[in-house]
Amino acid sequence: MSAPAALALPARQSFVWPVTIPIATGVAGSRLGTPAAHIRKAQGETLFSEGDVTNSIYEILQGMVRLVKLLPDGRRQITGFLTAGHLLGLAPEGVNVFTAEAVTEVTLCRYGRAAFEHMIDEVPGFAKRLVDVASHELRAAQDQMLLLGRKTATEKVASFILTLARQQAKAAGQEIELPMSRSDIADYLGLTIETVSRTITKLRQDELISLPAPTRLTIRDGRRLQELAAGDLDQGLQKRRRA
Repeated sequence: MSAPAALALPARQSFVWPVTIPIATGVAGSRLGTPAAHIRKAQGETLFSEGDVTNSIYEILQGMVRLVKLLPDGRRQITGFLTAGHLLGLAPEGVNVFTAEAVTEVTLCRYGRAAFEHMIDEVPGFAKRLVDVASHELRAAQDQMLLLGRKTATEKVASFILTLARQQAKAAGQEIELPMSRSDIADYLGLTIETVSRTITKLRQDELISLPAPTRLTIRDGRRLQELAAGDLDQGLQKRRRA
């Protein structure tokens, strides 16, 4: 029997997650003789902080990194979760505009800025890949505005789960890795921890998902979850709970 296909997301629905577009894959620098170093960061360790002056660009080879912005009153907003193939450190005027922290243990390839610019000139197709990345990041920023500004808490959490499934190419019935904390999810979706936990519990009670472990999740009904993320199912579920 063939393996189940990954969840097919409807064309009208958009989800917030930076799309993985491999850039240098850690080997372009070695082909050019440009200096690059592999580094590792432990879970929870900071790669760089907002406001740091930087002359390095990082490519994620393995693991997950969260991007964090702090408001003047100390509140935290997570603007993205990046995985293998993404670049960090393309900072305007050489100053980082966010803090990058390891969600899991992370392996990265570090390039000096001069070496990276040399790769743009010398590696065939590399500049085009950077344009593709910029286009996808712009779309992710636009989707994030929709997620934070117009969707309900239930729609946000459902969209987030479906995005994880797409990112990990998992089908309904397959386990999805959930390495980030409930606090991380809340700060990404613009919700409280209590709202995130309560919404996940409701989705489990409605048999749309199951939770085999705190860091793993299984989609039990992909179609209904997609409808919920789009706002089509939310009112129907509320009526069922009141019945």
